[in-house]
Amino acid sequence: MYSTILVEKAEGWLDIWLNRPTFRNALSTEMVKELLKVLNITKKEGGIRGITLRGKDNIFCAGGDLKGFKSVFQNPKTDRRDIEKASVEIGELLNILNTMPQVVVTFVEGAAVAGGMGLMSCGDVVVSTKQALFSLTETTLGIPPAQIAPFVMARIGFSASRRLMLTAARFDGEEALRLGLADFLVNDELEFENLLKNLKKDIFKAAPKANAKTKSLLFESLHLSAKDFRNHGAQVFTDCMLDAEGLEGIASFMEKRKPWWTT
Repeated sequence: MYSTILVEKAEGWLDIWLNRPTFRNALSTEMVKELLKVLNITKKEGGIRGITLRGKDNIFCAGGDLKGFKSVFQNPKTDRRDIEKASVEIGELLNILNTMPQVVVTFVEGAAVAGGMGLMSCGDVVVSTKQALFSLTETTLGIPPAQIAPFVMARIGFSASRRLMLTAARFDGEEALRLGLADFLVNDELEFENLLKNLKKDIFKAAPKANAKTKSLLFESLHLSAKDFRNHGAQVFTDCMLDAEGLEGIASFMEKRKPWWTT
């Protein structure tokens, strides 16, 4: 179905692999469109409880496709509105990945550079190898990290973001963990698979719609006033309490059994 990504679905989980290893899994226009397509399909699939985003051949993502930037964006025949549209599309991809109703796990091997660091920052759980390399290199190329800035900043804060964006400093997995860019550090893929297995056990204990509503509330709390959030939170809480999941969750606890969504 796709030429730049691989998609594997099994047992309520979706694995998405960035699959342009020859180009260090750089984000081409086609890859952005394919990621948008699969995410828009998946967000409507209640049977998918979680997503893993990773890169083929032991590298996560080297950022934007610089060859495409040169041949397309800097082509005198290209209308600037087409460049702006492509940039907006990357922002839309990051926003959709960031707000997926499913739990998103991003796994970084090799490198997450520039736009790759933006992608990884959209995970609910971020795992990195100790040897992974990170850098926000945009300014060394004469361009800003325009679309990824809010997502990186939400992950590591304003102070660390401005330092990394303005210096293009390189750092490894140990520093990523210290900064809060990564939640877990592993030595290799085998350790990651064991960690993911345990994460899935925890994630599958949570009701899928309750998880989606909780994630939505987290983002809504960032822009609603305290009063509006109290009222909105009360409505969402009541909806969930009276929903089939809420009824089953309370009943299963009282009856000392597992709810139907636990596998």
